[in-house]
Amino acid sequence: MLTLRPDELTRTDAEVAYAAGVSPQALRDAAAVCALFSMITRLADAFGWDVPTWERLSARAPAMLEGGYALGAIRRR
Repeated sequence: MLTLRPDELTRTDAEVAYAAGVSPQALRDAAAVCALFSMITRLADAFGWDVPTWERLSARAPAMLEGGYALGAIRRR
């Protein structure tokens, strides 16, 4: 609902999450993750980015494990 109809969320929705044991910080964190994921997904769609094939991911795994996603490490590859 947060992604498709955020204007329909109410305080009651938050209260339900709190009653289930979710802390206010955890709810804020979840909303931030949702927003970032939605933004990245929309950018990927807009720019035509695809999920690489399993073979390509497997071939790149050693370099990713070695250098991570740091920009400097990516530039060296």
